[in-house]
Amino acid sequence: MSESHEIENHEVQGNEVLRLAGVCKAYDIGTPVENEVLHAIDLRLDRGTFASLTGPSGSGKSTLLNLIGLLDTPTAGELFVLERPTSAMDDQERTDLRGGTIGLVFQFHHLIQAFSVLDNVLMPLMIRQGRPTGAMIDRARGLLAAVGLAAFASRRPNELSGGQQQRVAIARALVSEPVLLLADEPTGNLDTASADEVFELFRRFNAEHDCAVLIVSHDPRISARCDRVIELVDGRIVRDEAKR
Repeated sequence: MSESHEIENHEVQGNEVLRLAGVCKAYDIGTPVENEVLHAIDLRLDRGTFASLTGPSGSGKSTLLNLIGLLDTPTAGELFVLERPTSAMDDQERTDLRGGTIGLVFQFHHLIQAFSVLDNVLMPLMIRQGRPTGAMIDRARGLLAAVGLAAFASRRPNELSGGQQQRVAIARALVSEPVLLLADEPTGNLDTASADEVFELFRRFNAEHDCAVLIVSHDPRISARCDRVIELVDGRIVRDEAKR
């Protein structure tokens, strides 16, 4: 990285963004209560994918999302991001790879109330690169404009509605220009109108930036509007269906 800390661009050589090959996840290994939560998961996401991950409570959705987001590591199998194997990476390498390639949006916004909306959007870049450059600030302001919040840049998160805060969280997830956007129940706490707005934002950024999008949701209306449905039951993928 140059001394000017220019923002990195992450190029995908092919279409593949993410691939899981025989991935398993177990807890309490070697003890009488050892429990394997995910069993031999095979999954691939390419550029432009717009998919939902569904399944009943306890099916392993959150565990799988944590693995895909490089927040946890498999106990067997391999997970590739941009065709790079990740199992042998240390924590810092995974953190760096996640920060540059994966955007995360959760049901709860996790915004920092002491900082302005603009600073919240900039946070991933500041964590990676320190004091924000003019290019970073311009990008963050552009994203706030894209989500309809340009006029709210100097406000604190607690001055915004729940739907507005979720849009700030989406702008924050996109500021690093990720090739993969992961959303965990992103509309779970929103009313129908706000949920529709958030979903359409995902659709727009998927189309405009050709990033892969994976939405974890219990809401069948969300899954019905996605191009691909991946269903997880008892730690196994039982359906992976493209609609078009």
